[in-house]
Formats: sequence, structure tokens, C-alpha cells
Amino acid sequence: MDKITISEIYKYAGKEVKLGAWLANKRSSGKIAFLQLRDGTGFIQGVVVKSEVKEEIFQLAKSITQESSLYVTGQVTEDERSPLGYELQVTGIEVIHQAVDYPITPKEHGTEFLMDHRHLWLRSRRQHSVMKIRNEIIRATYEFFNQNGFTKVDPPILTGSAPEGTTELFHTKYFDEDAFLSQSGQLYMEAAAMALGKVFSFGPTFRAEKSKTRRHLIEFWMIEPEMAFYDFEDNLKVQEEYVSHIVQSVLDNCPIELKTLGRDTDKLAKIKAPFPRISYDDAIKLLHEKGFDDITWGDDFGAPHETSIAESFDKPVFITHYPKSLKPFYMQPAEDRDDVVLCADLIAPEGYGEIIGGSQRVHDYDMLKEQIEKHNLPAEAYKWYLELRQYGSVPHSGFGLGLERTVAWISGVEHVRETIPFPRLLNRLYP
Repeated sequence: MDKITISEIYKYAGKEVKLGAWLANKRSSGKIAFLQLRDGTGFIQGVVVKSEVKEEIFQLAKSITQESSLYVTGQVTEDERSPLGYELQVTGIEVIHQAVDYPITPKEHGTEFLMDHRHLWLRSRRQHSVMKIRNEIIRATYEFFNQNGFTKVDPPILTGSAPEGTTELFHTKYFDEDAFLSQSGQLYMEAAAMALGKVFSFGPTFRAEKSKTRRHLIEFWMIEPEMAFYDFEDNLKVQEEYVSHIVQSVLDNCPIELKTLGRDTDKLAKIKAPFPRISYDDAIKLLHEKGFDDITWGDDFGAPHETSIAESFDKPVFITHYPKSLKPFYMQPAEDRDDVVLCADLIAPEGYGEIIGGSQRVHDYDMLKEQIEKHNLPAEAYKWYLELRQYGSVPHSGFGLGLERTVAWISGVEHVRETIPFPRLLNRLYP
């Protein structure tokens, strides 16, 4: 008898198989017991008919407790009512470990309780679906960049400099020096692009931002490509093609998970390049038309502003050419206007806010040196970054995509705390 996983059950229709699984839930109607089984690869219903199994097997099926671990044997049968398309006609059950008083029952639980039990909450069908979608986005990310000639480079997590200032960084001592947990690998990726042409990184980043919104985490993961000889327009094209690719990959490969989450896939099906664009200037005008009279040119956009702008489009929208005063020192000014920079934020539909920030980088040595001095950044810490402009500098561009916000948008969950296995929030370091 073959020992298989639920994800490959479709290969075994009509055959007897053995599963290692946990009991997610169960119900009984007297002469039939229905076991909701999960094994990490998926969920399937096991049906135990009293008249078709030994009495001890049926009694065991009725007495097994939630989240007990089992070996289950049975015949795979097709069932159109099942999201999987199959169920298991159980013939045997072997208990590996009997769980006692599992704390997360099928009743309603508060968020704080579930977060305190995050190590167990991950087992639920909903959380399983979100994690599978996250995994598909990661898989599709590697696929996209590998297919398009990018090289994966891993920037350091401990750094002596900060791309966007040190006010929101976690400080630590690095022996007898000051160091910070990285808020972005961008500066290092620029160095890598000068060596390898087109590069991308994927890793954890940290922001010591005291925010409690549904869009913020203290520790989150970023995908950060950087490209030599790419200007602002080239950069936007890569972004929209990349986002289109990951959305379509989730649609193709996670239909069960999207259905479990109740996601409106018609909205996702529209996410194909090219994406609409609106300049910061025009975005201000649009917000005034929508009744945001308090915002003026030079103000940054908050969540309500981004949501209102996104409501005018059914795809992600680029907001381009922000005021220079709002953006970091390394962004290239526009050729025709010194007060705005060649940057864009990509705003997701449905109120999920910014998922990408990107720009063309300053490649002129004197201009970058002036910006570093203007922002009072330590010259010694940025010496190596300036040297990139001394030895064969070229126009180059890049961006950063926040994985958790993207997972939240594509899966349709409200809060980013559900999109990372163990979220780090302002008041949460456990578990």
C-alpha cells in the first residue's frame, strides 16, 4: 500500500492508500463518521461507515480528539462536492498521538487569543491557505527573476548605514561599533548591480516604526531588484510585469486556497500589465475633487488618500514624480523639474495601499555627495556607496516589494499579521 500525501491524492482514484494526518475536525451522524483530515499539503474528508469497518475502528473514529495525529488507510473515491474533488473511504485508523484539550476549538475566538496561539492557529484551513498563497508568490518571484536574467544576491542584515535615515532603525552594538538591523538591502543591491547587471534580493527587513495599522509589521520580507542601465520607464515596466506574473501564478496554482478564503478571483483576473499611472500633481487634484481639502502639494499620502486614489482604477496604479522633499536622498530628480524625483509607488486596489516603492537612482557623483551632505548623513559610512559613482557609474533603477502586504492583497485578508508565519508587531514578540 502506498503512503501518500493529500496533494497527490488525485493520482490514486480507486486505490487503497495510507495517509499520515491530523484530525482537524469531525462530525458523526450515528452510523457514519466524517473526519476532516489535514497533512500540511491539503485537507480531505475521510468517511467511516459503521457497517463497512470493524466496530473498534468505528468507535475509534467517534472518539478521536481534535488535532490528534493518525495514520489513516482507505480507498480514494471521486466526490464533486469536495473542493479537492476526492474523499477517502476509511478502512483503518492508527492513532499516533492523542491530543488533549486542544485550545482552538471550532467556536469563535478573539484575535489576541489566536495570536497568543499562533503556533497552533497556523494549522487552521484559513491560515493554511494564506501560507500556501505566500509560498506560491515566493515561488513565482524566483521564477520571474530567473527567467528574466536576474542574479540572486543576499545583502547583509547587519549594517552600519541606513538607506532612509536611522530614526526607524533597530540599533545594536557590533562589538565596538554601532550597527543597525537592515531596513532595506537597496544600497548593497546597487553595488551588486554594478557587478552583475540585474540582481534581486529576498530577505527580512526591520522597521522600528511605532505603528499599529493593519498594513504594518516590525519585521517583514522584501523583494528588492536593482538593474544597471535601466531608467525610470524601464523600471516601471519590470514592476508591472512582475506583479502581473505573481498574481496570475496564484490564480493558476492556488484555486482551492483562494476559494477557501472567499477571494473574488474576477478582480484578480484583471491584474495584467500595463498598469495605469497618475502623477503626484494629478493625485493631489483628484483628492481635492474627492473632498480631501486638507491635503496640499508637498504632503505625503496616508492610507485614506491611497485608498481613495486606488478606487478610481481596477488595477494597481502607479503614483509617480513625488516631491523631492518627501523621498530619500538617493532618488534621481526629474530632468525638467528639480522639485520632483523619478520615483513611483505602486498602490494595490481594494484598500491595500502601497505594495512597491521604486525609483531611478542618482548616478552622478557630485549630485549624490551633495545629497548626502544635505541630509547630514555620516560621510564615512557612505564612502563605499559614493565610490559606486566614481568607477564606471551608469543610470540604474530598482524597487522594493513588501511581501506581506502583497500576500494580504492577493489573498484578500484584512490584516498583514495573518500573512507571515510569526508576526512581530508593536506589542507582540510572542510566540
